[in-house]
Amino acid sequence: QVQLVESGGGLVQAGGSLRLSCAASGTAISLNTMGWYRQAPGKQRELVAVIQSGGTTNYADSVKGRFTISRDYGKNTVYLQMNSLKPEDTAVYYCKAARLTYSSWGRGTQVTVSS
Repeated sequence: QVQLVESGGGLVQAGGSLRLSCAASGTAISLNTMGWYRQAPGKQRELVAVIQSGGTTNYADSVKGRFTISRDYGKNTVYLQMNSLKPEDTAVYYCKAARLTYSSWGRGTQVTVSS
């Protein structure tokens, strides 16, 4: 069974940085498309960043140049480095693992950016 556990969220001032972690078990992240999504109050969940099994990355336009997705095979963990944070980045951030036969979500971690 695939399990994903996010950590690293918190309260930060605008312009600050946070690094989110997504620790995976039950699957190797190298075999999955791993993604970070976020959901702000009253809004739909949206894609933030994704890294495919081959290493290709994609980002939402709103975070390009500020956020970086990366992975550590040894720790079976995916990261989201978030710099130059803005109040509009406030949301619950979720990790997702996907292959052809399944997708699995973590429970999320709250990120709050104060102005």
